[in-house]
Amino acid sequence: MSDLTHLTLAEARAALAAGEVTAEAMTSACLARMDATEPRLGALLARRDAEALAEARALDRERAEHGAPDDKPLWGVPLTVKDALTLRGAPTTAGSRILEKFVPPYDAFAVSRLREAGAVILAKTNMDEFAMGSTTEHSAFHPTRNPWDRARVPGGSSGGSAASVAACQCFASLGSDTGGSIRQPAALCGCVGLKPTYGRVSRYGLLAYGSSLDQIGPLTRTVEDAALVLQVIAGHDPRDATSAVAPVPDYAASLRGDGDLTGVRLGLPREFYDNDALDSGVRAACRKALDNAKALGAELVDVSLPHTKYAVAAYYILATAEAGSNLARYDGVRYGRRAQGVKDLDELYTRSRTEGFGEEVQRRILLGAFVLSAGYYDAYYRKAAQVRRLIRKDYDEALARCDVLLAPVSPVPAWPLGGVTDPLRMYLMDIFTLSLNLAGLPGLAVPVGFADGLPVGMQLLGRAFDEKTLLRVGHRLGSSLGTLGQYAPL
Repeated sequence: MSDLTHLTLAEARAALAAGEVTAEAMTSACLARMDATEPRLGALLARRDAEALAEARALDRERAEHGAPDDKPLWGVPLTVKDALTLRGAPTTAGSRILEKFVPPYDAFAVSRLREAGAVILAKTNMDEFAMGSTTEHSAFHPTRNPWDRARVPGGSSGGSAASVAACQCFASLGSDTGGSIRQPAALCGCVGLKPTYGRVSRYGLLAYGSSLDQIGPLTRTVEDAALVLQVIAGHDPRDATSAVAPVPDYAASLRGDGDLTGVRLGLPREFYDNDALDSGVRAACRKALDNAKALGAELVDVSLPHTKYAVAAYYILATAEAGSNLARYDGVRYGRRAQGVKDLDELYTRSRTEGFGEEVQRRILLGAFVLSAGYYDAYYRKAAQVRRLIRKDYDEALARCDVLLAPVSPVPAWPLGGVTDPLRMYLMDIFTLSLNLAGLPGLAVPVGFADGLPVGMQLLGRAFDEKTLLRVGHRLGSSLGTLGQYAPL
């Protein structure tokens, strides 16, 4: 068998199930790949080499004694997990100094589901601090580099997860998406990223940024692999009050059937295409994908999302307000970083938070405090909440005419490290992704080509809890373009 790490998750799972390779051998191959690539990428924060190998050997022993398990769909498959998700016994920092050396005693719900499915967790991946960023340069520990061009960013905030997948360090990774943090790095790194419907995957064990916006989802190299991971992590969890009590369909089954798009109505939001921010190379790759979809039988429908022009403003009011509340718990008293040599409690709070939080996190906490302050709540927060409802209404009306919407993910390909220093300019990089989080709807990023040698992705936007349609359409479109399963030539 050729390099094991170049297999897709589905291929790796099949090889493991057939006994063609052991869990230990598969895990060892991924760890060796990390050794070879990680010094150049910085995709990881905490590796679990010894623990992962021990878990893989235990799986092999179990199989030798009892045979291949039928109830573990990810048996022996090595994965990584974003550092915003708690992993029992492993450092979990959310990319922040304030949680340096914090080791949680429990697994996040999604991580527990992976373990129950037989997956081997290799490492925690790097991220923008508390998921606040679009480049993974705002990690307190080190930046992550794009595997396709190491002088460029991988996107964020799940940039470490996207880079890890694109570099074949693992077969899938879990990320979180608050304003595009799965879809944007997936697009910039040439892989698949799925933001499920809000409530589809439990947020239990996710270190919160914006509680009404955060959602956990997979990053993979194919749509089929994303479907396999979503199947494992989706479902109701009573520990999360926002977890939906909704049936989980067979996502893999949704990929079967005819390979064309006959009868599928694809809505094209004119606000995303008639936009001066859209790079010419990205526009050309998207145009080719649209032509391909039409050749497959899809009907292209012009739609409008008129209130998305207010999405950036509304998002950064609502998200920062929630961030200020969520991050108030990090005070240097109960856990995490504690300032030394302080005179009183006020100084302990102030210095612990000042020393523990990075510049971008501090900026958003202050913005959140401002929009919630007396005299400004009605002027900003209430209006943003009203705009949010209008954005959701726009999506519902557009999706009543179409099966899914198809739009760019990022207005530009991956940009140079250090190339965007102005905060407002960085916020505008998420102009095509933020509105979906405000609406609480699912989105699937699929690679569709290249611009100047850098990956370009498009996103399929769908109705609530209709991930299966996104997966079916994304699978057929990506397969026809030949863009699925690719990996960076490291």
